[in-house]
Amino acid sequence: MYLSTRLLVTYALLQTAAAFQLPFYIPWVSARLDSNDGQIPLALPQETPLNRIAIVGAGAGGSSAAFWISKAKKRYGLDVEVDVFESSSYVGGRSTTVYPYDDPSLEPIELGASIFVKANKNLWRASEEFGFDRKDFDEDDSMGIWDGEQFLLTTSGGGRIGGWWDTLKVLWRYGYKAPTRTKAIVDGMIQKFLTLYSPCFGSRSFTNLTTLAEELGWTEMIGQTTADYFDGQGIDPRWTREMIESATRVNYGQNADEIHALEGMCSLAATGASQIKGGNWLIFDQFLKRSNATVFLNTTVTSVTQVHENKFTVRTRPAGSSSVGPQSESERHYRAVILAAPFHGASIGLSLLPSANASEPQPTIPPQPYVHLHVTLLATTSPHARSRYFNLGEKDTVPGMVLTTWEGVRGRGGGSASAVSGEGETANAREDGVPEFNSVSYHGKVRTLDGEPVKRVVGDKEEEEEWDAYPVLPPAKEFPPVKLGKGFYYVNAFEPFISTMETETIAARNVVELLMQEEFDASICKSDEEAILLTDDEDSHKDFVYGWDCRAKELSYENLELPL
Repeated sequence: MYLSTRLLVTYALLQTAAAFQLPFYIPWVSARLDSNDGQIPLALPQETPLNRIAIVGAGAGGSSAAFWISKAKKRYGLDVEVDVFESSSYVGGRSTTVYPYDDPSLEPIELGASIFVKANKNLWRASEEFGFDRKDFDEDDSMGIWDGEQFLLTTSGGGRIGGWWDTLKVLWRYGYKAPTRTKAIVDGMIQKFLTLYSPCFGSRSFTNLTTLAEELGWTEMIGQTTADYFDGQGIDPRWTREMIESATRVNYGQNADEIHALEGMCSLAATGASQIKGGNWLIFDQFLKRSNATVFLNTTVTSVTQVHENKFTVRTRPAGSSSVGPQSESERHYRAVILAAPFHGASIGLSLLPSANASEPQPTIPPQPYVHLHVTLLATTSPHARSRYFNLGEKDTVPGMVLTTWEGVRGRGGGSASAVSGEGETANAREDGVPEFNSVSYHGKVRTLDGEPVKRVVGDKEEEEEWDAYPVLPPAKEFPPVKLGKGFYYVNAFEPFISTMETETIAARNVVELLMQEEFDASICKSDEEAILLTDDEDSHKDFVYGWDCRAKELSYENLELPL
């Protein structure tokens, strides 16, 4: 008798938890292909007099920053070196692909930064330019929304009949206005988002995210929780606190009455989601390879000191080194520095020169709390989670994807999400009705084996990791500075605004645009090549992506309208 072994991923709660951006290493899986020659740690070379830019972090932001610099170098003929420092042993940041049981013959699993959509034009364009195969994110599986005591809604997924029946169930519970009005709101947000790729916006760098929010018409969204914003739009509160909240919890580990509305909408904009076969990290690896930057893995930046306006000293030491003091560190000098990692998490000592304008305060980076996440990977012979736990009959099938809402806890007068405790084991759900996890999902069949080998090879294999996964995103009116000083730029200032792989590439493009303008009197695109959007033929420019593209095939200045 053969048993189908599946990999069950349980995203359990520590405070609140979420899925899709999980940066960590798990001992029983391989975090990278060891043969990848693009990720070999390098020793720091000797000092040279050439212009150099340091980038701290080799995730989506840091790798794309190196890529955008290479575009400017080529178009302007600049002689600039780029060094990228990464404290981890791999490129990709939160994009982490693993192989179950260290077996590359098995289907790899994307544990962090799992998906992107066609509206994410930088990642989509990269996947095409670099020749990667995309695979669609499976949306055909059955789904249920669990409130800690019962399933509020279940869908069968896939099939024409199942699709119609699922639609009727949604309309019966939430009405017609809730889903249609939500779609209109999200579509409007996406259209505004797409203007960030236009030539007139891309070439105009920004240093103030509050001003950017005003220009895009997003101030109200960022200033309210998702729940308050959608309530104000006259949408059924049950829809917001059940359907929308299940999306914010699985994507950001935060409830609809906690996370700001713009990020809540990003959780809903995953239609047509895809991922790169082999892992999304491959995009960031190619960014670095094609940039010709020098990458230093396993290298921690300990301090950045501004010696004068055009000179920074960057000190580093091997990651994990127990030695302290100058004798254990190396240093190099740079004309500019791009910080593409969470500042407070990186623990970098900063010493910057005072602003030339005495009345201008020194920029500061406010503390940024992160959601602390637990993830458990479980290999099992069961085709689904235990029915008994979900108060179902033994013959009932648990949905393949179980999402959660905090609404049941609110309705029962429960505490905040941060009060959740996973202590105690029982065959059933907790008696107080508090969801013990954020989501449960099956990631497909691992292998088919005889019963005995399954017990021997798979058994009850389980591994768990925890870490600070992504930023806490409450309503906000102010954001960290994009520019920390002359020649010093902060990519992750964008994270409290919108936190995704794609927006990291946009934030990186912006700081590179700033750097090139201020330090080299240049740009990512040459000013005489910048394209003008055609107003008479929308199809001719809909795929234009600033940075990748610099000139449209035809230019028309008649009736020109800016996208904002």
